[in-house]
Amino acid sequence: MEYLTIRDGQFPKLGNSAVTMGKFDGVHRGHRKLIRRILQEKEETGAPAVVLAFVSDKKMIFTKAERRDLLERMGVDYLLECPLDDRIRHMKAENFVRQVLVGDLHISRAVVGEDFHFGYERKGTPEFLEKYGRRAGFDTEILSKEMDGDRKISSTYVREELIRGNMEKTAELLGCDFYVSGTVEHGRGMGHRTFFPTANIIPPQEKLLPPNGVYITVSGFGAEVYPGITNVGYKPTVGENFIGVETFLFNCEKNLYGRKCTVQFKKFLRPEHKFSSFEALKAQIARDIEKGRKFFQMD
Repeated sequence: MEYLTIRDGQFPKLGNSAVTMGKFDGVHRGHRKLIRRILQEKEETGAPAVVLAFVSDKKMIFTKAERRDLLERMGVDYLLECPLDDRIRHMKAENFVRQVLVGDLHISRAVVGEDFHFGYERKGTPEFLEKYGRRAGFDTEILSKEMDGDRKISSTYVREELIRGNMEKTAELLGCDFYVSGTVEHGRGMGHRTFFPTANIIPPQEKLLPPNGVYITVSGFGAEVYPGITNVGYKPTVGENFIGVETFLFNCEKNLYGRKCTVQFKKFLRPEHKFSSFEALKAQIARDIEKGRKFFQMD
């Protein structure tokens, strides 16, 4: 997959592309529906599958790097990240279609959700795109929203459940477990000396995290997968001044420093809490580990 950040309005020159557009910050079930359709078009016609993602300063459910990995695994050919700068915000919908979609991407099919809006003052609608396409020679397919009962699945809905710490519902809406990825870093070593050996990740600031607390998780290191429990937060008893993702891995004694890790969140156990002593903290971690082992039905 080719991954490009659009700068100064310079889009790549493509040919007969199948394009879906949106923010795609969570790549939730609604987003996946759009992506599957352009991948189907690719299979049927050979049109390159293009995801045009508009990027804002808002914290992301999946970071840019995580999204890139997800889309590459799905089979997308191009991920174009377009910052929502003044140039894009003030470009009229008609100009965006003419200059970018038709002029640069040579679009053959647009696939968008029924509530998609673009262009200055959000005047570009799916119906506008469909009408323009008939004149310009490309097809527009408007897909209905994916539903969760009576509610439409959206990034807003995913964010609400994630911020509540409802990891089961978050996974249901995303179509996969919420996860944090990064490189295992050296901590202060207190886990090894005082408590339990852990793998530490410091997530980028763009990453939206669940509430500070302890979670049941599964961590992947390439083909190696380990169940465990993870603390998200500042570790107030120890006195850290940054948010970290610290995982105790069951049945793992390997040196994992420098390894790329993906931590999948399964269930919220408890909020982060400042304990009266290291011994009280250690006792609570032991209880957390016991709950985690029971979750995975481990002896």
